[in-house]
Amino acid sequence: MIVLIIALIAFVGSHFLLSHPLRAPLVKAAGAGGFAGVYSLVAFATLGWAVFEWRRAPIDVVWTAPAWAWPLGGVVMLLAMILFVGSMTAPNPALMGMPAAAASAGPRGVQRITRHPMMWAFALWAVVHAVLGGTTRDIALSTAILTLALVGARLQDGKKREQLGSAWAAHESATSFVPFARGFAMPGWTALIGGIVLFAVATFAHPYAGGPNLWGMA
Repeated sequence: MIVLIIALIAFVGSHFLLSHPLRAPLVKAAGAGGFAGVYSLVAFATLGWAVFEWRRAPIDVVWTAPAWAWPLGGVVMLLAMILFVGSMTAPNPALMGMPAAAASAGPRGVQRITRHPMMWAFALWAVVHAVLGGTTRDIALSTAILTLALVGARLQDGKKREQLGSAWAAHESATSFVPFARGFAMPGWTALIGGIVLFAVATFAHPYAGGPNLWGMA
């Protein structure tokens, strides 16, 4: 567990360092393409290390989720997948490198639910896996992902204010950080249908990765 925690700190810490204080000097030194290569290499290396140590870590059960938590977790995972698909299929102003025009166009699709749909997809994944997994290794991994997602989203807000100025300010005022904080909103047909398909595939494939499917059935 100690090595797993070290690996998770390396994974999360390297993301924060490369995304914020080290980004500008590395882009200046290596160019945007070089920086993207370094970022991807470090991300895959630290994630691979974390997954390797997660598999090696002891399975110490802290709690056992009740039966009713499994279908509820499935519903939350469906929302996470809808947010994730929506973040990838429409211009997402929260992503790095997106121009001011993407923010100026106003929130569309899942952005009407939250301005950080991808980050919240990861955060919801983390909460569901911590609650339903209930082991020390699941809780450690989920805590790292949750921290990376939500702290990263807040840091993105600050960086976007600096980069896009009034365009991002207008986008912030028209959206919410927390999903559905401004009321219920539909994600759009592409995100909805794509999320349902991704959810169905994940439900089928999850047992082959060594775990139960998203409804708690073996």
